[in-house]
Amino acid sequence: MAQHWRERLGRFGVWRGFGLVTPDLAAELEQLGYGAVWLGASPPADLGVVSELLGATTTLVVATGIVNMWGSDPHEVAASFARISAAHPGRFLLGVGIGHPEATKEYANPYETAVAYLDTLLADGVPGDDMVLAALGRKMLRLAADRTAGAHPYLVPVGYTGHAREILGHGPLLATEHKAVLEADPQAAREIGRVRVERPYLGLVNYTANLRRLGWTDADLAGRGSDALIDALVAHGDPADVAAQLTEHLSAGADHVCVQLLAPSGADPVDGYRRLAAALALSP
Repeated sequence: MAQHWRERLGRFGVWRGFGLVTPDLAAELEQLGYGAVWLGASPPADLGVVSELLGATTTLVVATGIVNMWGSDPHEVAASFARISAAHPGRFLLGVGIGHPEATKEYANPYETAVAYLDTLLADGVPGDDMVLAALGRKMLRLAADRTAGAHPYLVPVGYTGHAREILGHGPLLATEHKAVLEADPQAAREIGRVRVERPYLGLVNYTANLRRLGWTDADLAGRGSDALIDALVAHGDPADVAAQLTEHLSAGADHVCVQLLAPSGADPVDGYRRLAAALALSP
């Protein structure tokens, strides 16, 4: 079933907070040739936004990146999945994840919590092949490979992708998020990217621990993050430069790259997605 998602997702999709994706934007992304829109910022368990976006499009996959296990009852999520998949078969990929201890008072053992949550979803009829798991460390990656269609890592440099592919093996899906700024001036681009990376991500231990495992130092992670770290986490340059940097994830073993396009506050994202789609040679 992972092969089904490889074909449906294509090489590139768009990651965006669920409150920032309108039906019109989803339809535009579909027309530009992006295979999926990934809904971040923990959409609620009723998944009404997923139904709305699928109803406004015909081929686009809508994926959650991610439904937070602490904030969404798994029985309600399973019922939402059944409703959506019956209306739009093969176009909804349920991404779930454990979230962060800094944001969850009740946070307990993340691995055991993820196992129990997946057990409930599976028992309620959600096929494992129609789910992906937010995963960074080895245990979560193995759980993603064993119980779901694959993994959806977030805030990772290209160097992480080959490591994740080795752990997952050949079969499971690897859909990697990466940020991008369409700005030729490196300093201006870094400033746009740094605002998004610094808060909240450099204050969340799940991400900083993963970056340390990859060899990034305390000096890189201190303050607002080193230039080298920001460059590794945020592709920037003209559209061709950004397309080349994003494609490195595919060369390293990813099946699909979820592009989070960053822009100055208030900027309309559609033009940027259009310019990037041309550089990526996407076709509807």
